[in-house]
Amino acid sequence: MKNIAVIGLGNIANRHRRNIRLLFPQAKIYAVPSSGRQVAETVSDCDEVVSNIAYVIDQLDMAIVASPAPFHASHALSFIEAGIPVLIEKPVTASLDDGMQLLGAYQKNKTPVAVGYCLRYMPSAQALWQELNNGIIGKLLNADIAVGQYLPDWRVKNYKNCVSAQKKLGGGALLELSHELDYTRWLLGELHVQYAVIRNSGTLEIDVEDLVDVMAVAKKNTVVNIHLDFLQRKAYRKCSFIGTNGRLEWDLIANCLVLHDASGTKTIYEDQDYDRNLLYMDMLMDFVKLIAGENNNCILLEDAVATVKLIEQINNIAN
Repeated sequence: MKNIAVIGLGNIANRHRRNIRLLFPQAKIYAVPSSGRQVAETVSDCDEVVSNIAYVIDQLDMAIVASPAPFHASHALSFIEAGIPVLIEKPVTASLDDGMQLLGAYQKNKTPVAVGYCLRYMPSAQALWQELNNGIIGKLLNADIAVGQYLPDWRVKNYKNCVSAQKKLGGGALLELSHELDYTRWLLGELHVQYAVIRNSGTLEIDVEDLVDVMAVAKKNTVVNIHLDFLQRKAYRKCSFIGTNGRLEWDLIANCLVLHDASGTKTIYEDQDYDRNLLYMDMLMDFVKLIAGENNNCILLEDAVATVKLIEQINNIAN
């Protein structure tokens, strides 16, 4: 990889540029503001800031789109049509129409495209997938998925102005916390939403939802409850899977997987010192494998668009 562009100047874009510098120290890194504005301040871990990707697109080996979700389609489309492999941050788009537009361009051009649902790369996530597929808890009956974190603690620099808090930038708990929807689909298959409630509690004084509750049914009539919020003062990210032979509990913050069954309680995986930046590093290297045509576990465009379709389904039922 000799020339790489990262669209966006936010936290996730900064992380991607930093990791690219570590993984490909000889590469030339272009930073591209998502708005196309001229930037006066210094941008970390880049060799050149360009306001228009058209200036350098013919030089690129790879691009990462880390702009706000409503701009993903317009930013990624130019790369797909030019045959430049592109990694798009989650959610892939803020609307199903945009997702289908990208899917059409991909099907026409066959450009490598992946989407940044990096939680699947957690070792504990891989262990959970393996155990569920091995049938360790028997027939799966129920799943409870929950995530919550207080937005002002998460987005500490004037949280009301951050992407998460603004509808026009693709904010709100449903889009911003769509990792949970992605990994639930990955683990359990497609979900059929039965009931959904989307709320703005008014607590944060923002124009997007801060609470989402969904009840869905997966294959073999597994009942799935999903809760997303911006309000919990102590960060919470856990899920449990109940089967005829036991219960599996996955704590994403503690990075551990625990089995409860008739014989007692057993820790299947635990590593509280895990460096979470490895998620992003592993995802980038997996994307390089995709580009090279090698075996990989990338979250492909069709898969990510299916998550946007689920989000639209939840919105339609709630409204």
